Amino acid sequence: MIPQYRLKQGMLVCLVACIFILSLVSLYSSGEEATESQAISIKEATLRALENNRAFLIERINPEIQKTYEMEQKAVFDPVVNLESNQSKSTLASGIVDLTNIERKNNSIDVSKKFSTGTEVSLGIEMQRIDSERSGVQTSAAGVISINQPLLEGFGRGANLANLRKAQLALLASEYELRGFAEALVADVEKTCWDYVLARKRISIFQESLKLAQDQLEETDKRIKIGTLAKVELYAAEAEVALRKEALINARSDLALTGLRLRRLLNNPDGNPLETWVNISDTPVAVDTEINALSEYIQQALKMRPEINQAKLDLKQGEIEVIQTKNGLLPVLDFFITAGKTGYSDSFGDAFGKIDDGNYDISAGISFQFPIRNRADKARYNRSIISKKQSEEALKNLEQLIEVDVRSALIEINRAREQVSATAATTRLQEESVKAETEKFRVGKSTALLVARAQRDFVASQITEIEALITYLKATINLYQEEGTLLVRRGIEAPGNEPVSLNDAY
Repeated sequence: MIPQYRLKQGMLVCLVACIFILSLVSLYSSGEEATESQAISIKEATLRALENNRAFLIERINPEIQKTYEMEQKAVFDPVVNLESNQSKSTLASGIVDLTNIERKNNSIDVSKKFSTGTEVSLGIEMQRIDSERSGVQTSAAGVISINQPLLEGFGRGANLANLRKAQLALLASEYELRGFAEALVADVEKTCWDYVLARKRISIFQESLKLAQDQLEETDKRIKIGTLAKVELYAAEAEVALRKEALINARSDLALTGLRLRRLLNNPDGNPLETWVNISDTPVAVDTEINALSEYIQQALKMRPEINQAKLDLKQGEIEVIQTKNGLLPVLDFFITAGKTGYSDSFGDAFGKIDDGNYDISAGISFQFPIRNRADKARYNRSIISKKQSEEALKNLEQLIEVDVRSALIEINRAREQVSATAATTRLQEESVKAETEKFRVGKSTALLVARAQRDFVASQITEIEALITYLKATINLYQEEGTLLVRRGIEAPGNEPVSLNDAY
């Protein structure tokens, strides 16, 4: 009775262990987490990344920050209201013991504004009340207008709008930078999606090759048992099975890493983004991309690449800096005029009514200031000239680098396109070689080692073929990115879609 009970208990333990092992094998064979995956297209993956990618969300804030600098520079020309009120009391001695107490109250309000020509205008009202023990109460009210106009330094729209224009150019530059980041993100997502498709295809190929190697091992073992093959043939078959298992392990690891990188790019907002598995539904197809003339791609890249437009904006900022610092070399020569009419009475109300009685004040003049050596302004001006020259050279260098990028992308896409057809032909021939070698083995004219080598070459050709196809698709993406048209071709709208012209006045 006890042995039978132990037998049943042992069988139960074995059954549980088998179920556990099978579950682990199932989990491991998938190469992914044991979570439900969602099938999406590459286009859907791109849109998700543009909406949820953390790095892109950070980058999208930069234009908003730059916008605040533009608002800050515009505020320089906003009207300013000034209010002032003060009260004082003094005692004057007119003799040895005769003292007079005088109390003064002053109130003023004015509105001042600076214009882009450098002109500063102020309109205001001043009120004063003097209470003296000797002369009684006297009230005055005056309307005053003041104008200050720089004649040399600080004169003209070019000098006074320089900071605003530089802030506006910086805002545009941040938009082109955002566009460049978006293009890089879209390219990265699409390439990673194709890498993910490639990783899954590798697993499928290696699984099929492992099955072929196991079948070959079984057949070899049968032939050894019936005496038609030497036992030494078994070692080659077993080694081949081990090699296929090793390749399958590496392929599953590659799929897991690629999936992790893809999930990081998409950053799915539902749950933990790094645990929400996705499956790419697109199938790689060799679409024959129409290749235009090299000059067309180069011209397009020199207009649309975000980097080139940023460099042009930097050059424009340098030109504005030259204008601003050149104006700073001039001496300060300002013309000013102040005019006002004053009314006097015992109260403020009556004083305002008597402003037109003919009492007025007017003053005008000029102020001049100029440092003797003026070294600081000269240094700033010389630095702006040198920096502008540096920006011009940087732009020329960038244009050359962009041309190299476009030429390299075209060379790669032509190579990849030729490789697609070449590897497809190689795969067909290797498949026939496997069939021939297997048939020879069955009739005793080949060995397990030669069959394994033929199968291995066939697997390698299959991997090379799918890799060539994915490389071609990625080369197409890279060409559009180097041309600066990837977002346009994908129907994605983004700021910075207009090329910058150096001939446009700003």
